[in-house]
Amino acid sequence: MAETAGTADTTDKKHGRTAAKLAKQIGAFAKQHGGADGHLAHIGQAGTRIVLVGTDGAWGDLVAPTYAVAELAAEKAALTLHEEFDGELAARVRTGPYEWTRMAGIQLGGPANPAA
Repeated sequence: MAETAGTADTTDKKHGRTAAKLAKQIGAFAKQHGGADGHLAHIGQAGTRIVLVGTDGAWGDLVAPTYAVAELAAEKAALTLHEEFDGELAARVRTGPYEWTRMAGIQLGGPANPAA
């Protein structure tokens, strides 16, 4: 039983460090973009994506190993979370030429995405 408790304690400490690192990155993004809101999205075994939308329309994302770590990071960073990536939040996102060529470049006559 002691090994199990020790392993859980080590995992909790690791997740705490990971959440602190993510919170620092969230804070830096928010500072650079005049504040930020976020949304947490499960991405399967890879973990949970923390989608960030800055007040200025810039966006980015981070990946946490678990949903609990993502929630803890958002809490530590005082990030306002939205339950859904709804129209209101999506309308704030500002995309540029890079996103257009990556998401729709082939259809719009832009450069093709490299073969996988």
